Amino acid sequence: MRKLLFIPLLLLLACNDQIGPEDSQQSRQPQEGLYHDMIQLGEKLDDPYTVANMQEALTKVYPTKAGRVDISATDYYVRFLPKDDGQLQTLRESGLYLMDHPMDYSILREGDYYQDPEVGEDAITWQYAVVPHDFTFPTGVRYELLDECFIAEHQASKAFDDVDWALVEQEAYRLTGNEALLETATKGSSGVPEGRITIEDPLFSGGKPFGVSGVMVACNIFVKIATTYTDRDGYYQMRTSFSGNPRYRIVYKNEKGFNIGFNFILIPASVCTLGKGGPEGMDCHITRSDGALFRRSAVNNAAWEYYSRCTREDLDVSPPPADLRIWILNGLSCSSANMLHHGAFLEDSVLKDYLGVYLKLVEVFLPDITVGTKEMDYSEIYKATVHELAHASHYAKVGNTFWTPYIKYVVQSFILEGGNAYGSGFQDGSGYCEVGEMWGYFMQESLYKDHYGGTIASFGNRFWFKPDIFTYLYERGMSRGQFFRCLRQEVTSLDDLHDELISQNPGQEQVINQTFRYFDK
Repeated sequence: MRKLLFIPLLLLLACNDQIGPEDSQQSRQPQEGLYHDMIQLGEKLDDPYTVANMQEALTKVYPTKAGRVDISATDYYVRFLPKDDGQLQTLRESGLYLMDHPMDYSILREGDYYQDPEVGEDAITWQYAVVPHDFTFPTGVRYELLDECFIAEHQASKAFDDVDWALVEQEAYRLTGNEALLETATKGSSGVPEGRITIEDPLFSGGKPFGVSGVMVACNIFVKIATTYTDRDGYYQMRTSFSGNPRYRIVYKNEKGFNIGFNFILIPASVCTLGKGGPEGMDCHITRSDGALFRRSAVNNAAWEYYSRCTREDLDVSPPPADLRIWILNGLSCSSANMLHHGAFLEDSVLKDYLGVYLKLVEVFLPDITVGTKEMDYSEIYKATVHELAHASHYAKVGNTFWTPYIKYVVQSFILEGGNAYGSGFQDGSGYCEVGEMWGYFMQESLYKDHYGGTIASFGNRFWFKPDIFTYLYERGMSRGQFFRCLRQEVTSLDDLHDELISQNPGQEQVINQTFRYFDK
């Protein structure tokens, strides 16, 4: 965990004037007028997709057909006010796509998040969604019904099979005064958005653009929403057609099961706006100058690659636990795998004594991994991310029984030794750190070599623990899977690791003993 960022992280969380772990200065994105701070709302608009507006538009376009069958609600436009992270997760697990700002307002200036001033900065803001007409609302979660809506693609009735709904939609836009939002192409035309999200790394792929993998792309115009995930090469294609020009966003919720967040208060997956684009879709190429968009995409790609390689045929290493939460800390250069969201360490008396009344506040936010990206290029972000993900795989194998004393040792070392999170190696619990960091640093360098080429870097005498033991054995024929299988809950010291390696690999006892003697076991 490089230097465990746990204590500075908690101090950040305790500051009321912080809007989130990642710096939110007004850095521009590729399109002029796009920012990473709070969205500025304009006036409320008349939603063309309400039942009343779509019924009127149908009557205008097809006066002889409209009277035969009345349009009924296919969806409801609602907003929820979850009181805590548990209720927010309940909403997300129900399959809803949630937005933190209303869908029927103009946007004066694009941004990545919104916090309703009437809710206050110390609570989760309203979450806006479009739900099916037969949706079962979760018990106990406050909600308000804002509009009954008709979205043609969601209708079950076959009564209007011969209706050109793109033409009706356009009429509804005109009737509600929103014709400026329409695509100015052929009358009645519509498009299904598709495109590609790419990024660049001068040290990889010859500097050529490559895809941002497995990330969610979302677009909407009023209550008409489409979401999908990019493929390995960054391509995406929606399944919903649009007549107007939707707003596009990248949501850092990856199909592999991890989230990169958060934007403001308790949003598990951060969002980067891309602004308006045509109904046919939007491409986006990300460079280092794009700030938060670049950092989030670099972490996303490193994590996507790591998860993809956690197979028996490749790394032979277990993937991190499901629903992993990754925070990016751009103002700092150190990273951690505290696994708080999955229950590590919070109940320990050391943390309770240190945090006191702030413990409940920390319990609400709960990251698993923090990645410090201060002044880092893509390759450095890659290295930091896979290091922490290797820890998360270790955690998935050993659980809190191992992780709590491990993090306890790191926190105590940080407090008692002036910020030295690894300590001197002599305190109680140092063996947990020794085994964990040997694995983390070895995986960091071996994966970096796989990705960028070259040789596995040596750590020499940089640390009191010896990641080079794994490297030495790896270069002599042992595999990462063999090492990982030895990282059992009971392996809490270098001696335990030595004995477990021999126990599981008796045919390689000689090289194991030689290696440990070489590194002064």
